[in-house]
Amino acid sequence: MGEWIRFGLSALLMTGGLFFVISSVVGVWRFRYVMNRMHAAALGDTMGLGLILLGLMLRAGLDPLALKLALIGLLWWISGPIASHLTARLEIATNPEREKEMRVALDEETRREVDL
Repeated sequence: MGEWIRFGLSALLMTGGLFFVISSVVGVWRFRYVMNRMHAAALGDTMGLGLILLGLMLRAGLDPLALKLALIGLLWWISGPIASHLTARLEIATNPEREKEMRVALDEETRREVDL
């Protein structure tokens, strides 16, 4: 009976992760601007991968495979936000028409763009 509960919980977690990944793909496909697409992709990576890895770790049980999956998730969660941040900074630095696509923060005293 315990095996079936563990199987059901892992299937539920992986299905939830699949929902977030598919939602992320649809968001990347449907959104118009780079920053919106990047936001959708980052959320799908974080939630989708997290739930899928939790489901796989639950399915593996107390096994070295679960530790490997946890290390993969940790590495992904460390490198993903860094890559998204660098991509956003590159978009801000190189897109001359960014005011049409997004709101640009201005420093009120100097009326210059704030380095985000």
